[in-house]
Amino acid sequence: MTATGEGVRAYPFGPVDRLEVDPKLAEICGEQPVLRVSLPYGGGDAWLVTRHADVKAVLADPRFSRAAAVGEDIPRTVATGLPSTSMLSMDPPEHSRLRRRVANAFTVRRVEALRPRVQQIVNGLLDTMIAAGGPADLTRTLTWPLPITVICELLGVPVADRDRFNVWVDGLLMLSDPAQSTQARGHLNDYLAGLIALRRVTPTDDLLGELAHVDDEEDRLLDEELVSLGVSLLSAGQEATANQLGNFVYTLLTRPDLWQKLVADPALVPDAVEELSRIIPISASAGFTRIALEDVELSGQTIRAGDAVVAELGIANRDPAVFDHPEEIDFHRGSVPHVTFGHGVHHCLGAQLARMELRVVLETLLRRLPGLRLAVPVDQISWRTNRLIRGVEALPVSW
Repeated sequence: MTATGEGVRAYPFGPVDRLEVDPKLAEICGEQPVLRVSLPYGGGDAWLVTRHADVKAVLADPRFSRAAAVGEDIPRTVATGLPSTSMLSMDPPEHSRLRRRVANAFTVRRVEALRPRVQQIVNGLLDTMIAAGGPADLTRTLTWPLPITVICELLGVPVADRDRFNVWVDGLLMLSDPAQSTQARGHLNDYLAGLIALRRVTPTDDLLGELAHVDDEEDRLLDEELVSLGVSLLSAGQEATANQLGNFVYTLLTRPDLWQKLVADPALVPDAVEELSRIIPISASAGFTRIALEDVELSGQTIRAGDAVVAELGIANRDPAVFDHPEEIDFHRGSVPHVTFGHGVHHCLGAQLARMELRVVLETLLRRLPGLRLAVPVDQISWRTNRLIRGVEALPVSW
């Protein structure tokens, strides 16, 4: 592992500010796209990679290993690293075996089949909100209830337990509290282990039931593998999507010109989802650590075997070599090859589900509440802090 040395910068360079990219980070990385930094946890240095091409290389090249990055002494951006049983901590072929088992649930066809149910949930949540009258907190009435309802129904988890999941996933994704993160993971593990034990005995037609009952012994998943998959799907399907829904609406309502463009032409929503996914840096820090298994050159810099590497997706999504006028939000940009959902073998399994939920929410708000607006000044919007994923704490709106 790279030892901390002179001239190594401490990462992160500044505190997280709403949905803004740290200007110091953008400036430094513009000059040094492959930069040695000291990460806040695990000890030692890592290489911070920020160019779009380099980020895609790190995410896709098997010479950069996730499995080798398991361990307490590995430099990382979060207090508690992922366990070795997590699919996100595996390399092929172990990763491929698990991903193959669950990927079928998230194909474009399967996700589109869920669209009517997602639309029904959104309609019901908005009916309740509108009937209660404004102003309303959109996070409490829509952006948080929707994803947890969808992922719970998909997995076969009782929606009545969603409040507990909100608390556990919130604790799991703390940036700097290892005790709380470990405790939250324990709660999730125990709960899902109980559900899986029931599925082993009594088959169900939900995703957990489907995964628990496999006749082929070679494809059969161990209980701990199923639990880890469930934790990953719950946390991504709930936390990431819920925060991004709020971030999208916040961005559009603080830029009324953008909101009005979509009101005037709702057909732009799919392109808007991709462009907003690109421009909004959802992660509060660089991504998961990878370890170079052999010497690799990136942008003229040699990464030595054993060195730790982290990729900064938010900066890569603003690389001027890939995106014209990268700081502008342009719904007519066309193809948007952003890396918000990752790249390579660890590309987000639920990306299509998240896209569909984002589109349904925006399309429905534009149709039913074209006069939607913030109910408080922008500087009174509160933000979730010390979390792996950025998001508004509350989003008061009127219509």
